[in-house]
Amino acid sequence: MVTEPEIRETAASGGRPRAAVVRDALGVGVAVGLSGFAFGVTAAGAGISTFQACVLSLLVFTGASQFALVGALAAGGNPFTAAAGAFFLGTRNAFYGLRLSQLLRLPRAVRPLAAHWVIDETTAVALAQPDRKSARLGFTVTGLTLYALWNITTLLGALGAEAIGDTRAWGLDAAGPAVFLALLAPMLKTATERAVAALALVLGLGFLPVLPAGVPVLIAALAAPAVLWLKGRRS
Repeated sequence: MVTEPEIRETAASGGRPRAAVVRDALGVGVAVGLSGFAFGVTAAGAGISTFQACVLSLLVFTGASQFALVGALAAGGNPFTAAAGAFFLGTRNAFYGLRLSQLLRLPRAVRPLAAHWVIDETTAVALAQPDRKSARLGFTVTGLTLYALWNITTLLGALGAEAIGDTRAWGLDAAGPAVFLALLAPMLKTATERAVAALALVLGLGFLPVLPAGVPVLIAALAAPAVLWLKGRRS
């Protein structure tokens, strides 16, 4: 429930209550940040040292690419091929950055640091806000919370891999996708947007059993131009 002080704050700022934005951003950051346990355990199982796993989380900080890398290594893949696959999977963040640069319009001095936090969850939280001020707040709180927790839980997961056991039994590996879908669903307001989401889901799941990790996600990205092309043909 929105309180009276929050209503006054909203009226004064012309946007969403700060408390509501912070609450949502913290919820996403904590829920997804805890899945760093799963990455730490997976990395340890793939033969990656605790130090290497922590460096990956600190410098790469995009869960899908990190999981794709260690998954390929665990399957006996070539390290260079695994790194290339993880890199191309992470290129989607560049497209997120193009959209967020227009929305957030951050000062030049902080843009290099903010770019490191451009991932699925921070993008979803920022785009869900009704105004620039709320988007900046949501992006910052989500990024800070998620970055801190992801790195802490990566370390703990790598150190306690044997004690945690199978992360799938805890559901940690599903936390990130579940939160992202929960944020995405309310944004699918038009028939075109829902068609793109449905086709992307079919493509991603359809190619999942036959293609290397990360590649189905890239193929799913073709859903948008395909739907727009069909819509143009009909009109």
